[in-house]
Amino acid sequence: MTPELLAARRRLREDFALYAKHALKIRTKAGDIRPLVLNAAQAYFLEQIEAQRAATGRIRAIILKGRQQGLSTAVGARLMFRVTQKQARKALVVAHKAESTRALFDMTRRYYENLPEVLKPQKAYSSRTELMFEKLQSGYIVATAGGDGIARGETLQYVHLSEVAFWPKASASANFNALMQAVPEADDTEVYIESTANGVTGVFAEQWNQAVRGENGFLPIFIPWFWQPEYRADVPQDFRRTPDEDRLAELHGLDDEQLVWRRRKVAQNGLELFKQEYPCTPDEAFLTTGRPVFDSERVAERLREVGEPLRREAMNISETAFEPDPRGDLRVYLEHEPTQTYTIGADVAMGVRGGDYSVAQILDGQKRQVACFRGHVHPDTFARVLEVLGRRYNDAYVACEVNNHGLLTNVRLSKDFAYPNVHQTVVKDHTLDRETTRIGFETNAKSKPMIVDELRAAFRDGHVAINDRQTLEEMRAFIVTEEGKLEAEPGYHDDTVMALAIANHVHQEPWLPIPVSDDDYIEAL
Repeated sequence: MTPELLAARRRLREDFALYAKHALKIRTKAGDIRPLVLNAAQAYFLEQIEAQRAATGRIRAIILKGRQQGLSTAVGARLMFRVTQKQARKALVVAHKAESTRALFDMTRRYYENLPEVLKPQKAYSSRTELMFEKLQSGYIVATAGGDGIARGETLQYVHLSEVAFWPKASASANFNALMQAVPEADDTEVYIESTANGVTGVFAEQWNQAVRGENGFLPIFIPWFWQPEYRADVPQDFRRTPDEDRLAELHGLDDEQLVWRRRKVAQNGLELFKQEYPCTPDEAFLTTGRPVFDSERVAERLREVGEPLRREAMNISETAFEPDPRGDLRVYLEHEPTQTYTIGADVAMGVRGGDYSVAQILDGQKRQVACFRGHVHPDTFARVLEVLGRRYNDAYVACEVNNHGLLTNVRLSKDFAYPNVHQTVVKDHTLDRETTRIGFETNAKSKPMIVDELRAAFRDGHVAINDRQTLEEMRAFIVTEEGKLEAEPGYHDDTVMALAIANHVHQEPWLPIPVSDDDYIEAL
């Protein structure tokens, strides 16, 4: 090998974009076989992962994509770039269904067969699921999600998990966890999770949300549909933008050709499916698989608006006050005001880790969400939480669910702690022909739809200001099931929603005087 050829070989070993252009061939949408020249979406993807690799020594990326953006192609090319140039490396690709598995493997085989001879490693054997290289002792395997024991006993350096949102739900979590265990936390390892969205629950949605919050070490990468140059159409002479199109154009810089293309796609598939498959933002992509109770667009808009809490707090050891703690269960969004009137709605859980949460939602007189407590605490302890919060917020009016575990919480709050401002309901006892008073708020078949409908209307009309991201995410996953039940999608909680619905229902507006002039007052007399 000449010095010039050796220098070129070394450069191709390190420069993925150069390697893709000069070594890899793809089949275009038009059916031609051409070199892989990275488009805008692929180039952005490369920039992001290389920055992560430079910072951490490895790549952990989760990609939320639209249709036909070439990101599966780019990830597949990346794996070929690695396994054909390094020794003892193994790559695994897992797709959501058998035909997709075959398509990805055919793409990989095409990459290999069209490699320049100087870059093509000697093949040991090839099947419909494996491509192994003899001297390098490296290889490439494909599998389909849903089977048991994927990657069991394997050690993998490069993993591509494709269309994870569409993996079979029964086995998706187990397969994902097993695959993550097969990849060592070591330099020069790469894991790519990519998918279009498919509802707000499931492994992909969970991993995306965790990545956005910085909790799982994965880099979230999103590329909007309008980056694709081919997503355009000729503009008719009579074309006029709708108000929604005007808003989108202003928000994302869209021109009329892009808007015409979008309008035609929406006409073909409907607006909701278009947003899922061709999203402008990540929030737009994640749609509920049931009928959402709350306005999805309004929830997504509010999620973009809200920031981090002013601080987090935890109950001190003596259970007399909340104190700043970066991991505390109380998230504070607005400072306490001595002259405000506050309302607290509470939903009680058993307090077991991994189960539902006990939640207290605190609203001020203008129905602004001041703070949210959400934690795994025993109903007995939750009574103390509510008592401390209530006294802190000017002896707030506390309406705590009385169902199941809530009975203990209400009894302790009102009797043991003598809290003066607990919600009570007057009930007519027809047997004894008298009225009785019950503490707490009972959630039942009649009251639950009523308070949820009230909260839906208040949120829609801007009469309640929600500042907590967790609450908004639960609202997005709160649906009407096919059986007509109001509940969270599988895998989600609805404790913050129900606590907020109770707070909104019992909220007592403070009396505010109407300012009038002296002349108006005299005339009124």
